[in-house]
Amino acid sequence: MTSTVPFVRVCALSELEDDTPHRVEVDGVPVSVVRTEGEVFAINDICSHANVSLAEGEVEDCQIECWLHGSSFDLRTGKPSGLPATRPVPVYPVKIVGDDVLVSVTQES
Repeated sequence: MTSTVPFVRVCALSELEDDTPHRVEVDGVPVSVVRTEGEVFAINDICSHANVSLAEGEVEDCQIECWLHGSSFDLRTGKPSGLPATRPVPVYPVKIVGDDVLVSVTQES
């Protein structure tokens, strides 16, 4: 039996600027959607070190930086690349359908 993961439209691909995080909410979960290096990524918008929005940070080399203390998180894995953050943040699957960006925050069981 295969389970289906629900994807939700979060924005239009044309709304995303390269290397500029776009904050959305999916089923009550804050998410930063980022287009960089020709791909679109979705990462939990809350820094694992401090309760601040990652969408306010800068994107470079496929990483998003927390503006408050400077920790960066890999957009592909959610893993931090330096202190003070030590815990990863969740990343979510993304689908592009036409000009629609779809994200799923539901984990498969």
